[in-house]
Amino acid sequence: MHQSRKGWSMSCYFVTATGTDIGKTYVTSGILRAARESSRRFAAIKPLLSGFDPEQLGGSDTAVLLAAMGKQPTLANIAAITPWRYLAPLSPDIAAARENRRIDFNALVDFCEAAIAASPETLLIEGVGGVAVPLDQSHLVADWISALRVPAILVAGTYLGTISHTITAAETLATRGVAITAIVLSESVDAPMAPKETAESLKHYLPIPVHIIPRDVNEASFRLLVAAL
Repeated sequence: MHQSRKGWSMSCYFVTATGTDIGKTYVTSGILRAARESSRRFAAIKPLLSGFDPEQLGGSDTAVLLAAMGKQPTLANIAAITPWRYLAPLSPDIAAARENRRIDFNALVDFCEAAIAASPETLLIEGVGGVAVPLDQSHLVADWISALRVPAILVAGTYLGTISHTITAAETLATRGVAITAIVLSESVDAPMAPKETAESLKHYLPIPVHIIPRDVNEASFRLLVAAL
């Protein structure tokens, strides 16, 4: 639980990652599905999305989140939780520029704060890319999380380089005063070492709970993650 700048008391986590295509949506949707099977109530928003194809609504990350919440991927439902959508599958600042648009950082923060205040459930805010992805010429995703004053769930893979990338991402968040509630290892394809080995190594450097999500049979792992939040 945390206290917002406006005095509201609520539960919220920002789901971010060490990089792009690591598994943020996979983890966020898994948490949502597991929560629906328990007494916990979770909801999710994904305010920013690049690579959005308006002709293929069901193929978007937002559609995956909606399905996990038991909702249809209609344009209205997508717009409600993802108001900033861009065609190019690039970092948000560049994707927006290609459409002669720009991301209003203050409006982005205001949207998230309003969603937090209005949500009766534990709210998951899924970010975009990794913690150091640019939103505009002066803000990174890490600055977005810091401005919201909410804890982060840091998603990482198990590929070669994961340990370095995870430590770097954690330190980037720490310099901005962001607390990390959990590190979630989403098992990578053809990983050179077992996820448990990666988790054990990370524990030497980061005093943060590490949760492992296997690639195949994982519903029990998501239930354990939900119970820990």
